[in-house]
Amino acid sequence: MVDDGSAVVVMYPDLYKGLGLKPEDLAPYSSPLMSFDGKLVVPNGMIRLPIQIGPETVEVNFIVVDMYSPYIAIVGRPWLHALEAVAFLLHQKVKFLSGDQEKEELIEFLKRNIDVFAWDACDAPGIDPSFICHHLNVNLSIIPKKQPPWRPSREHADVIREEVMKLKWAGAIKEVFYPEWLANTVVVKKKSGK
Repeated sequence: MVDDGSAVVVMYPDLYKGLGLKPEDLAPYSSPLMSFDGKLVVPNGMIRLPIQIGPETVEVNFIVVDMYSPYIAIVGRPWLHALEAVAFLLHQKVKFLSGDQEKEELIEFLKRNIDVFAWDACDAPGIDPSFICHHLNVNLSIIPKKQPPWRPSREHADVIREEVMKLKWAGAIKEVFYPEWLANTVVVKKKSGK
């Protein structure tokens, strides 16, 4: 199954056994995964295997889990990025760029239509926030921990204030108060140097 929301490539027991892999073939991997039903799953390990799609062969890290699934594997973003592919889940298709000419045509198409892209929340005022909002998958039974507040440097405070004003102006965020929970703002420099 192709899941473009998955940050890992998962291998289930049927494929693991079908390939004749043994426990000693696995490298350690101790980071737990979240299953579709919200339970934590501790992987058996990780193995790097080549995957061939048409003329392209890429090596992908599979996280091996020992649990039932109707699928033999779930390939996610790492696999899609390695193959420079795009998944169309509605149509159950995966599109690959087949060569340099197709890549050049795609780049030219994107350049001709650059005006349709919103590079910042301010470029898309009036868009319903529920359409563009990210929601955290949190366990509501765990009490959040309030972090001790710290003051950012003057330079960071100016950048934070400017970014918050842009997002508020676009209607992407609104002011809310969480007396039980506070996370300090972390400023990260963009590739553009901003």
